[in-house]
Amino acid sequence: MRDRSVAELRKYLEGKRVEPELIDEVVGELERTHVLDDARYAERFTEDRRSLSGWGPERIEQDLARRGISPELIEPALARRTRDDELAAARNLLTERFAALEDDRARNRAWQLLVRRGFDSELAYDAVRSHRGAA
Repeated sequence: MRDRSVAELRKYLEGKRVEPELIDEVVGELERTHVLDDARYAERFTEDRRSLSGWGPERIEQDLARRGISPELIEPALARRTRDDELAAARNLLTERFAALEDDRARNRAWQLLVRRGFDSELAYDAVRSHRGAA
């Protein structure tokens, strides 16, 4: 069993054709007892995606929003890491994926990978540039 957001649980129960009044009652009770907690969900999801999937903050933000998490809860979950932390994560990802970035094509592929993973384009550029310097 995995954590779910309030919106995910509502959608799941609606798909099972549960009465809307019963959905409201169940979700309300689960929120009161802190079994369902979107803030906790956002924190865990953010850390899991950062550490296990190598995602950057933009991709995490998009996915949390898609899962029905409000921007007021997404922002604090993402704010736990500094730009230096994100840069280190991007560099680690490059180290895992690329031994060296010897030409423009390789550097472009590395930059595109970081942007697809949700890193800011400027941060991705800095990570590629510093990786190239280390190679």
